[in-house]
Amino acid sequence: MLQATVSFGKHLCEWRHRRRLSQLALALRVNVSVRHLGFVELGRAAPSRGLLLRLAEELDIPLRERNVWLVAAGFAPVFHETPLHDASIQPLLSAIGSTIEAHKPFPAFAIDRQWNVVMSNAALQELYEGVSAELLEPPVNVMRLSLRPDGLAPRILNLDDWTDHLLTRLRREVELTADPRLCELLKEAETLHRPSKKVAHSPHTSALAIPLRIQTRLGPLSFFSTVTIFGTPVDVTISEIALEMLYPADHETDLIVRTTSGK
Repeated sequence: MLQATVSFGKHLCEWRHRRRLSQLALALRVNVSVRHLGFVELGRAAPSRGLLLRLAEELDIPLRERNVWLVAAGFAPVFHETPLHDASIQPLLSAIGSTIEAHKPFPAFAIDRQWNVVMSNAALQELYEGVSAELLEPPVNVMRLSLRPDGLAPRILNLDDWTDHLLTRLRREVELTADPRLCELLKEAETLHRPSKKVAHSPHTSALAIPLRIQTRLGPLSFFSTVTIFGTPVDVTISEIALEMLYPADHETDLIVRTTSGK
């Protein structure tokens, strides 16, 4: 069970500053007086459950953290964290599995909040040839797989651009969630490869999306990725799953992958 170790007011103040909102701006959004909001932050007034949830919605607080808020304010947590093996979640996992399988012959993954692969369509295994067995042991971490020298990094042809893209995404998630484990992953990732600030994006970089350009025994391949999340989750586990799909960024890649897979 979650234990309240920090007051709700302190949580609220920290997240308001993280979202760069003044007390006035936030008070207007949730339709309360600035005075009352100030008293809540100072611990001189207790928020109602409804106000707490409105504040969490306006500040875009992750569901996991909303449970922490509820406990800190003296309420029971309301957002369940369903284990992936639980029967109640299987219909949704089945839908995810069908979606990523339908993406073959191109790779697709379901990734959790820590960038670990929880499901994959196992397409285009040629991408992983030469990767250390350690990095391919479950749970496979996408950041480590991509950036470690015993992973994909030596074969990524636009490594500076791709690293910058991954680190930008990870920094954004750290800012959004304040997850200490993501903070640790970011520190680790930043030590693996530091993109040169003096080098502009390569001429191959699309103006629309940064591709992953990687050398394989099939030849150089180029992909762009899309990330999909659930729009209205009420379960912590589901809120932290993202679907990442790779699409061919050029005709040559499309032809090579389809020919190799027989599709």
